[in-house]
Amino acid sequence: MNGGPGPSRIARFAMAAAWSSFLAAGVLELLVFAVVDPGELRWFGATPVALSVQAVYTVGFLIFWGVSALGASLALLLASLPADEVRPAARAPGWPR
Repeated sequence: MNGGPGPSRIARFAMAAAWSSFLAAGVLELLVFAVVDPGELRWFGATPVALSVQAVYTVGFLIFWGVSALGASLALLLASLPADEVRPAARAPGWPR
């Protein structure tokens, strides 16, 4: 290790959101396409989707990744909000010492 400073707080949050959402998207991909056949997808029940099976898998994964990254980012944002400042009670000057 070079001993230099590590990534910034924002970079760590971005990496945490991206990696966790990547794993979640992989699991969602497995669960959804275990049930859905991408070769038989249709646009709202009418025309068949004019994409290859691999393209459907790719687009599905990217959509799952984007949605779960949005959720992970929102969770990290809400968890890292600063706490409300609590004002100290009014005390006599010099108490306690």
